[in-house]
Amino acid sequence: MLKLEARPQPSKWMSLASPLLALAITVVIGVFLFWALGKDPAKGLQAFFVEPLKSAYALSELSVKAVPLVLIGLGLAVCFRSNVWNIGAEGQYVLGALAGGWVAMQAGPDTSRWIIVPILLAGVLGGMAWAAIAAWLRDKFNASEILVTLMLVYVAVQVLNWLVYGPWKDPDGYNFPQTVVFAASTKMPRLIDGLRANIGVLIALVAVAGAWVFLFRTRRGFALQVGGLAPAAARYAGFSSSAALWSALLISGGMAGLAGAMEAAGPLGQLTPYVPVGYGFAAIIVAYVGRLHPVGIVFSSILMSMFYIGGELAQSRLGMPKALTGVFQGLLLFALLACDTLINYRIRRVTGERA
Repeated sequence: MLKLEARPQPSKWMSLASPLLALAITVVIGVFLFWALGKDPAKGLQAFFVEPLKSAYALSELSVKAVPLVLIGLGLAVCFRSNVWNIGAEGQYVLGALAGGWVAMQAGPDTSRWIIVPILLAGVLGGMAWAAIAAWLRDKFNASEILVTLMLVYVAVQVLNWLVYGPWKDPDGYNFPQTVVFAASTKMPRLIDGLRANIGVLIALVAVAGAWVFLFRTRRGFALQVGGLAPAAARYAGFSSSAALWSALLISGGMAGLAGAMEAAGPLGQLTPYVPVGYGFAAIIVAYVGRLHPVGIVFSSILMSMFYIGGELAQSRLGMPKALTGVFQGLLLFALLACDTLINYRIRRVTGERA
């Protein structure tokens, strides 16, 4: 009989190396997967790990996908460090896109470029409002934030569909479920002409620095982490569990909403039923692969963006199924969980009377 036994002192270095080991395992399994599907593994790995980095255009597209993952992942890291399980960042992302999109639709031909600021602020407030529903239900009725935030994702998607199929539908859009195309003044300014990389990259870097300062250099960040690691010690120190809950969910919801508003005012330029693309769920993997650390989240977001782009390239060039991106994301997560389990526990064989 096999049994997991906690290690007296897990290796700190192995814990840091665990994401790299999980990536290596994912690559090995990916090679066998390509081979089993009758595809050239070398071309498959090139699509995932070389093509997204080989040109300025590729790096620009990589940044477009990485920025929302960084922002949402930072918010989730704050939640998870606080022992608050926000699983519904996708819904907060959608509400941020709706709130920012509504502001963008108010713009006209003569609107100043400064309207970008209220668009982003509206996105933050929209995401925070959606997360506040879960915080209020957990605080007042002890409802599970896991279930509430997850179920609110589907409510947010239905609200989006109702708006783009109904009140917000473009009357000149040939009956397609979409809003009007936003005015040029509402678009996120691009960093380089001809490429889609925009100032969201700079905003994400500022957010990374801000998250690091908040978590490791402020009393509020310290209180949130103590509450997550040792609730009894937090209560003894006078830290409010209710304040920690609200702070964590509002920060996480605001970051997801900001990502949604930037997506609506950046690559999309209008609202359609295809606003939710799974960034909120992928960011959960991003947060854990990044070890819930702001700097680690940057690198894990880049990796996850490579999976998105690699999946699209494998689909178009190799005829692979669209679900391949999700397969690689899932493989990475399960490999990471397996590595972490073996870092913290060792397998012991128990026989005879001990069993």
